[in-house]
Amino acid sequence: MRGPVIVGVDGSPSSLAAVEAAAREAERLGTGLRLTHALTWPSTSAPIPPGVPPWDQDGAATRARLTGPLTDAGRRARGIAPRVAVMQDVLIGDPATVLASQSRTASLTVVGSRPAAGAGGRLRTSVAGRLTARGRCPLLVIRGRSDPDGPVVLGDDTSREAAEFAFSEAARRGTDLVVLRPRTRTARPLSALGRKYPAVVVHHRRTSSRMGRALVEASGAAQLVVIGARHKITDTLRVSAARTLVDHAHCPVAVVPPRKA
Repeated sequence: MRGPVIVGVDGSPSSLAAVEAAAREAERLGTGLRLTHALTWPSTSAPIPPGVPPWDQDGAATRARLTGPLTDAGRRARGIAPRVAVMQDVLIGDPATVLASQSRTASLTVVGSRPAAGAGGRLRTSVAGRLTARGRCPLLVIRGRSDPDGPVVLGDDTSREAAEFAFSEAARRGTDLVVLRPRTRTARPLSALGRKYPAVVVHHRRTSSRMGRALVEASGAAQLVVIGARHKITDTLRVSAARTLVDHAHCPVAVVPPRKA
């Protein structure tokens, strides 16, 4: 049985766009949709009184601020995919940490592209950016504007999981697949996936730019950009490329981790 599609909800316009996309993905995958609001609990907060839900120590006003976005998100999701079972969670913790934990049993994690604010209002790495190194299922970041006539673009790497995700998306969307690779790297064989998805036309393109920059440039005329992710220190360059992409791409981005052993 497939795990649910997980979507982060914070009430922002970008998270509502993510909810709508997540509902479509849950319907396509034939699985449930879990709306997740992560509540960061300050360490300086007063202890929670016995018998009071952790989000409600200040009374109904705090509860309303949390349930309001979830209620709106649930309404949006059911309007897009009325047959999909929708669940709601309020979980204590940093959003990236909460979503990374939930991704272990999910089919897909979906988030918006709003950057997170740090101390003094300075921008720090977005939740999506942090999930590129911590998520354990494919991550779909809803950002920019998808070109309905554009291809799916794949950043060439050694990840078969990312390549198969890109092929399946190109087949589902009825569009071509563009594979970008550095000029110094030969094209890796994709014949097995070509036989599995015979309708997908594949174009190989060389680039002299760093992969993250090249994919951002290609995203301006794409429906979706796909890149593989690794979670090892030796793969920091690939993680950097994925973070560049999820923070600057002009269309939705999929970051695909290696399959669990």
